[in-house]
Parts: sequence; structure tokens; C-alpha cells
Amino acid sequence: MTLDVDGIEISGSWVRHGRSPRVAIPARDPAPDSRWQRGALVDALYLADKEETAWAEWYRHLAELGVPPAQWLPTYLWTFRVELRVANLSNERRLHRLGLSLPRPGRQGWLSYQVIGEELWAAGWPGLVAPSAARPGGLVLCLFRRGDSVPGATAIPPPRQVSTAPIPPWGMTT
Repeated sequence: MTLDVDGIEISGSWVRHGRSPRVAIPARDPAPDSRWQRGALVDALYLADKEETAWAEWYRHLAELGVPPAQWLPTYLWTFRVELRVANLSNERRLHRLGLSLPRPGRQGWLSYQVIGEELWAAGWPGLVAPSAARPGGLVLCLFRRGDSVPGATAIPPPRQVSTAPIPPWGMTT
């Protein structure tokens, strides 16, 4: 099936939180399922357009797991330089072209997003940009991994250590 998507050039800095101060893209076996892919098929690196989006996604993830933020501290905020062309699913109209609605927090409904993400991966797209489920107006970048690497994304060390939970971003949804 050919998907009705346009590409977009992504160039600039994107961020993510991580557990390690030394490894920006940790090896994962088995790879976990996420909104845009199932780990048994392909792993992905998820980045946020802004720190506020990364923190909203962090709080959303912890809320889904039922884990208090203090248990995941310290954490490390990594910056990545990104240069590549990805599938543009960045707004409601583009998602609707694929039969998708705006992402919402929680794992319910992930399968429809995973099917689209995996079709994009199979078609050779290196990733996609989409609205954040945790922060309206924020964007996430899902980059499909090739082993331990993510072509087009380079970590810029060192990460910033965060030892106390940041104030939840305004307007975030969990």
C-alpha cells in the first residue's frame, strides 16, 4: 500500500531524556513497543522539538507506568543534531489523510499508529515527525534505528543532568 504522505527536511536541535550520562542511544534487547512502531519489528529513537515537549513526554511515560518522577532521577537531557528528510505527519490534516486522529496519551489505539509507522519504515522512510500526545503544539520525531545507530541524528555530549523533577510544562496532557 502506498501511503499519502509528504516529506519534510528536518534540520536542527532536538532533545530527549535518557537514563545514562554516557550513552545517548542505548542498546535495547528486546526493543520496546512505542506509538509508531512495535519493537519486535523495528526499534526507534524518539526526540522532542523542545525541552518542554521532552518533559511532557517524560511525565506522560511515567504516568503510564505508574512511577513517581523521583524514582527516575537523576535523568539526563540529551541534545541531538538532526539532518534528514522524514515523513511529515505534523498536524491533524496530515494524520487524517492516513486515517489517524491526533495522538492522545495512553497506549490505547497504538496499533493504528504502529501500522502506519511500520509501513513508512518498510517503504524506506528513516522516520516521521508527528504531534506530541503529551504536549499540544509540541512535535516528536520518531527515527527508525538500524542496530545501535540512527542515521541522520548525532548526539551532542555531554547531556545535562537533572536531579530534581522539573515543573510540569504548561498545557501538558497525561
